[in-house]
Amino acid sequence: MPKFKQTFATADATESAFYDALARADLDALMALWADEDEIVCIHPGAPRLVGHAAIRASWEAIFAHGGVHIKALQRHAVQSTMSAIHNVVEEISSDSGQAERHVLATNVFLKTPVGWRILLHHASVAPGAAPVDTASATLH
Repeated sequence: MPKFKQTFATADATESAFYDALARADLDALMALWADEDEIVCIHPGAPRLVGHAAIRASWEAIFAHGGVHIKALQRHAVQSTMSAIHNVVEEISSDSGQAERHVLATNVFLKTPVGWRILLHHASVAPGAAPVDTASATLH
């Protein structure tokens, strides 16, 4: 793990850095975003639950062996308190050509720590059927 971790003032900034690290296949930058807690959790689509830094790092290292993962987080629904934030997003995963290949539903849970916002949980699952449509954002008030 890197000795220096960047401080993120918001959960949004941490989430943005997460997807940026995925696109760049930057394992050290990605792992620096996770909380220092022993019980951090990552669940990839169709895969078992991974608990702890070593298991999570090994899974991303295997994924990055094939290059970056191009994901655009869409239709975010966020709930935040003083010390935690939960973001539910639709992830659009694209090929290297930029063509959208599939959609994944993901939940990212963040904890505010003395060194900024960190990831506690990333849970992703394949979205059933066609890309989910956010009808709530189309509602006029």
